[in-house]
Amino acid sequence: MYIRVVKIGLLEVVIFILLSIIWGSSFFFMKHGMSDWDGNPVFSAQQVASLRMVIAGTTLLPVAIYNLRKLMNRRVLTSLAIVGVFGNFIPAFLFTFAQTGLISAYVGMLNSATPLFSVLIAYFIFKDRMTQRQIIGLVFGNIGVVMLMSAYVGNDAFNGGMTHVFAVIFATFCYGVSLNTIKFKLYDLKAIHIASFAFLIVLGPAWFCFFYFGTPQVFVDNPEAWNSIIYIIALSLLGTVLGVYLYAVLIARTTTVFSSMVTFAIPIVSLFIGVIDGEWFTVFQILSLGVILLGIIIANRKSTKVKDLPR
Repeated sequence: MYIRVVKIGLLEVVIFILLSIIWGSSFFFMKHGMSDWDGNPVFSAQQVASLRMVIAGTTLLPVAIYNLRKLMNRRVLTSLAIVGVFGNFIPAFLFTFAQTGLISAYVGMLNSATPLFSVLIAYFIFKDRMTQRQIIGLVFGNIGVVMLMSAYVGNDAFNGGMTHVFAVIFATFCYGVSLNTIKFKLYDLKAIHIASFAFLIVLGPAWFCFFYFGTPQVFVDNPEAWNSIIYIIALSLLGTVLGVYLYAVLIARTTTVFSSMVTFAIPIVSLFIGVIDGEWFTVFQILSLGVILLGIIIANRKSTKVKDLPR
């Protein structure tokens, strides 16, 4: 193994911003997939999650089938299963469940715990090194997230209880597992292959959940289902298919720290969308977002030296 320099260029920054926008808006799509604009329930949390996986997996199915021969490897297959289950399937159900009790902006903020789990898993399991600048950036980023979270204490965001909060925290742990699996185990696969194969593995369980939770009957019983499905399709194609592909590209081209810090920028997007959607906003939140941005800038101001992987 040897040391190489990872340069964060314009393309990586553009992908970072696009992912922040795509995933920051996902909580809005989940919210309106589960209820109409008057707040009346349409699809359940489990139905939205299963629809999201079915639509994404079916969309990528032709790509997966065309490249199926690349799956004929036990190491690759196991790693792809981890990405499919921990990076997509489990979080899809956890996030929709969380939004039955928490406002979307707050869920987006909790999602910012991902870099912490990503870095810890990378350090203790894969022996990945961090620079002092990255550590400082992560500290500032997490301080900003805690500040944002504290602004919601005692407000409507906590109506769902701590069970919903822990659902998001566990989802961020799952993301950390998936991110490191892509970075250290699937570095020799193309991003589109990782995305399509990961969804191929969970497509069967997704279809099972689709029927088990009675999703087809909603289209018969509730006329608002045809309006809500538009948001779920957007969630699936943008937040899942495109998002997972871009994330795999970003992981391959940058460091674990930089790619995981997308979740520090997600609250900025989810918060502004939440305000447009009728959720509240304060000056303290603006200050908190500034601290998060400062953390991102500090952690990625210069090129970062990381361990290269054996090819």
